[in-house]
Amino acid sequence: MKTFLAKKETVQPKWHLIDAEGKVLGRLAVKAANIIRGRHKAAYTPSVDNGDFVVIINAEKVVLTGKKEVQNEYMFFSGFVGGESFRNMAQQRARNPEFIITHAVKGMLPKNRIARKMLTKLRVFAGPKHDHDAQNPVVVSV
Repeated sequence: MKTFLAKKETVQPKWHLIDAEGKVLGRLAVKAANIIRGRHKAAYTPSVDNGDFVVIINAEKVVLTGKKEVQNEYMFFSGFVGGESFRNMAQQRARNPEFIITHAVKGMLPKNRIARKMLTKLRVFAGPKHDHDAQNPVVVSV
């Protein structure tokens, strides 16, 4: 019996929709990362990008447990000496709520070329509206 390995040409990606309202950030990111990688498929192959597209709506209403809302900080660096700046979760949520989910999902993907391509399959929207109605995304519960 031979082991089946998926090929890039045979992959048929689907679209999934996740509503982040009231969901815990980590659990949401795990579910999204597994769908993007294709771990939910029987033909999962680590060296091939056979995952699906994920659309996440209501990113601004994602929930964090404990004191993470005030303790977690995001660091940004301009490249110049002394050019680092920090934002806590509340500031980041007010400024760019999509980044919170994108950053969490990116951390759960492998650190290689395939993962950088996989991250392009993630579409995050701050509010309840999204641009991908034509793709007929399937609603996924987290």
